[in-house]
Amino acid sequence: MGTAVKPYGDEDKSKKQEVAEMFNNISKKYDFLNHFLSIGIDKIWRKKAVAQLKDIQPKRLLDLATGTGDFALALLKLNPTEIVGMDISAGMLDVGREKMKQKGVSDIISMQLGDSENLPFEDGYFDGLTVGFGVRNYENLEKGLSEMLRVLRPGGRGVILEFSKPKKFPVKQYYKFHSKYIIPFFGKLFSKDTRAYTYLPDSIQAFPEGKDFEAILTKVGYRNVRSKIVSGGIATIYIGDK
Repeated sequence: MGTAVKPYGDEDKSKKQEVAEMFNNISKKYDFLNHFLSIGIDKIWRKKAVAQLKDIQPKRLLDLATGTGDFALALLKLNPTEIVGMDISAGMLDVGREKMKQKGVSDIISMQLGDSENLPFEDGYFDGLTVGFGVRNYENLEKGLSEMLRVLRPGGRGVILEFSKPKKFPVKQYYKFHSKYIIPFFGKLFSKDTRAYTYLPDSIQAFPEGKDFEAILTKVGYRNVRSKIVSGGIATIYIGDK
């Protein structure tokens, strides 16, 4: 199971291939655009997501769909011994590795090329894992979520931060305008990839959110599944234990 929406709609390519291509295309401008288009709120969301792992005191952490590593960096607050940031886009990882070098944290955070649906780790290796705005890009959502569960130790925890659709005035109206006009306009202007920033709102529309997504997490085996809405429903933090 996954969402049928793809960045470029090329019949000869899988969603996975297209997502990797899209992020390679926009990797150089991604950080700037991400913070610009979210008005910096994404930093607050990541902080709240990281706080969900605090009580299990994780030492080994995995950040999937890590991109340029912002979530991996936010995880340093938990004082872990190892963080693996994994992504299918080599271009995003190149930017991320440079960032880790500049911040002097390459000894703790390693940036690795890999596929969330076929993780190269043994069962139960990680205490905790995070995914920021990545699961809606999975080609096979249930397979990806199951793989995440496999590499968690018993008692470990997965935290997923994902966009959602606000339901209440005025956030609902603002969000609709922002995603339909602002994001595609500035995304195209700065990244020169016409489709990437129209794919973003399209993929959010297609994603099973809230109780629907909680049900999928429960179905594949996560325990004690719960969620927290942030910024009036623009994003949601999902938490599940193993």
